[in-house]
Amino acid sequence: MKSKNIIPYNPKLKNLARKLRKNSTFAEVLLWMNIKGRVLGCEFHRQVPLDEYIVDFFCHELKLVIEIDGYTHNYNYENEQLRQMRIESYGIRVLRFNDEDVKKHMNNVMRIIQAEIEVLEKKHPPDPLQRGN
Repeated sequence: MKSKNIIPYNPKLKNLARKLRKNSTFAEVLLWMNIKGRVLGCEFHRQVPLDEYIVDFFCHELKLVIEIDGYTHNYNYENEQLRQMRIESYGIRVLRFNDEDVKKHMNNVMRIIQAEIEVLEKKHPPDPLQRGN
Protein backbone atom coordinates (compact mmCIF):
# COMPACT_ATOMS: atom_id res chain seq x y z
CA MET A 1 0.00 0.00 0.00
CA LYS A 2 1.50 3.31 -1.03
CA SER A 3 1.32 5.94 1.66
CA LYS A 4 -0.15 9.31 0.74
CA ASN A 5 1.70 10.96 3.61
CA ILE A 6 5.29 11.71 2.81
CA ILE A 7 7.66 11.09 5.67
CA PRO A 8 10.61 13.46 5.34
CA TYR A 9 14.16 12.34 5.85
CA ASN A 10 17.57 13.94 5.95
CA PRO A 11 19.53 12.79 2.86
CA LYS A 12 22.73 13.25 4.86
CA LEU A 13 21.70 10.18 6.88
CA LYS A 14 21.85 7.80 3.89
CA ASN A 15 25.56 7.08 4.27
CA LEU A 16 25.26 6.56 8.02
CA ALA A 17 22.31 4.20 7.46
CA ARG A 18 24.42 2.21 5.01
CA LYS A 19 27.23 1.96 7.59
CA LEU A 20 24.78 0.84 10.27
CA ARG A 21 23.44 -1.91 7.96
CA LYS A 22 26.99 -3.18 7.49
CA ASN A 23 27.71 -3.05 11.23
CA SER A 24 24.50 -4.41 12.76
CA THR A 25 24.36 -5.59 16.34
CA PHE A 26 23.89 -9.29 17.04
CA ALA A 27 20.27 -8.71 18.09
CA GLU A 28 19.57 -6.77 14.87
CA VAL A 29 21.00 -9.61 12.78
CA LEU A 30 18.91 -12.19 14.68
CA LEU A 31 15.71 -10.24 14.19
CA TRP A 32 16.51 -9.51 10.55
CA MET A 33 16.93 -13.23 9.86
CA ASN A 34 13.38 -13.71 11.15
CA ILE A 35 11.59 -10.85 9.37
CA LYS A 36 13.32 -10.43 6.01
CA GLY A 37 11.85 -11.57 2.72
CA ARG A 38 8.17 -11.00 3.51
CA VAL A 39 8.19 -13.91 5.98
CA LEU A 40 5.51 -12.09 7.98
CA GLY A 41 3.56 -11.07 4.87
CA CYS A 42 5.01 -7.59 4.66
CA GLU A 43 8.38 -6.17 3.69
CA PHE A 44 10.78 -4.67 6.20
CA HIS A 45 13.88 -2.61 5.46
CA ARG A 46 16.87 -2.19 7.78
CA GLN A 47 18.35 1.05 9.09
CA VAL A 48 15.94 3.42 7.38
CA PRO A 49 16.25 7.22 7.58
CA LEU A 50 12.97 8.75 8.80
CA ASP A 51 12.83 12.46 9.48
CA GLU A 52 16.07 13.24 11.35
CA TYR A 53 16.50 9.70 12.68
CA ILE A 54 17.50 6.24 11.53
CA VAL A 55 15.18 3.44 12.66
CA ASP A 56 16.29 -0.18 12.97
CA PHE A 57 13.50 -1.73 10.85
CA PHE A 58 10.66 -0.15 8.89
CA CYS A 59 7.68 -1.56 7.01
CA HIS A 60 6.43 1.13 4.62
CA GLU A 61 3.18 -0.72 3.87
CA LEU A 62 2.00 -0.73 7.46
CA LYS A 63 3.92 2.25 8.79
CA LEU A 64 5.54 0.04 11.40
CA VAL A 65 8.93 0.65 13.00
CA ILE A 66 10.73 -1.95 15.08
CA GLU A 67 13.47 -0.71 17.37
CA ILE A 68 15.91 -2.83 19.36
CA ASP A 69 17.13 -1.08 22.47
CA GLY A 70 20.59 -1.99 23.71
CA TYR A 71 22.22 -0.84 26.90
CA THR A 72 23.07 2.60 25.43
CA HIS A 73 19.36 3.40 25.17
CA ASN A 74 19.07 3.23 28.98
CA TYR A 75 21.07 6.44 29.29
CA ASN A 76 19.07 8.37 26.68
CA TYR A 77 15.51 7.77 27.88
CA GLU A 78 14.32 11.36 27.34
CA ASN A 79 15.88 11.58 23.89
CA GLU A 80 14.35 8.21 22.94
CA GLN A 81 10.91 9.39 24.07
CA LEU A 82 11.16 12.57 22.00
CA ARG A 83 12.42 10.60 19.01
CA GLN A 84 9.56 8.13 19.27
CA MET A 85 6.94 10.88 19.64
CA ARG A 86 8.26 12.61 16.53
CA ILE A 87 8.22 9.37 14.50
CA GLU A 88 4.71 8.56 15.73
CA SER A 89 3.54 12.03 14.69
CA TYR A 90 3.70 10.72 11.09
CA GLY A 91 1.18 7.99 11.90
CA ILE A 92 3.88 5.38 12.39
CA ARG A 93 3.54 2.65 15.03
CA VAL A 94 6.75 1.95 16.96
CA LEU A 95 7.45 -1.41 18.59
CA ARG A 96 10.42 -1.52 20.95
CA PHE A 97 12.26 -4.60 22.14
CA ASN A 98 15.11 -4.98 24.55
CA ASP A 99 18.33 -6.37 23.05
CA GLU A 100 18.28 -9.26 25.53
CA ASP A 101 14.67 -10.19 24.71
CA VAL A 102 15.56 -10.50 21.03
CA LYS A 103 18.52 -12.73 21.89
CA LYS A 104 16.77 -14.91 24.47
CA HIS A 105 13.05 -14.79 23.67
CA MET A 106 12.78 -14.56 19.89
CA ASN A 107 9.54 -16.60 19.78
CA ASN A 108 7.81 -14.07 22.03
CA VAL A 109 9.21 -11.14 20.05
CA MET A 110 7.93 -12.69 16.82
CA ARG A 111 4.47 -13.30 18.33
CA ILE A 112 4.23 -9.65 19.37
CA ILE A 113 5.33 -8.43 15.92
CA GLN A 114 2.88 -10.77 14.17
CA ALA A 115 0.01 -9.63 16.41
CA GLU A 116 0.81 -5.98 15.68
CA ILE A 117 0.97 -6.68 11.94
CA GLU A 118 -2.49 -8.25 12.10
CA VAL A 119 -3.87 -5.17 13.88
CA LEU A 120 -2.26 -2.80 11.39
CA GLU A 121 -3.43 -4.82 8.38
CA LYS A 122 -7.00 -4.30 9.55
CA LYS A 123 -6.37 -0.55 9.62
CA HIS A 124 -4.44 -0.52 6.32
CA PRO A 125 -5.62 -3.42 4.14
CA PRO A 126 -2.81 -4.44 1.76
CA ASP A 127 -3.03 -3.70 -1.93
CA PRO A 128 -3.62 -7.14 -3.53
CA LEU A 129 -1.38 -6.17 -6.43
CA GLN A 130 1.50 -5.43 -4.03
CA ARG A 131 1.13 -8.72 -2.11
CA GLY A 132 1.73 -10.84 -5.18
CA ASN A 133 5.25 -9.50 -5.61
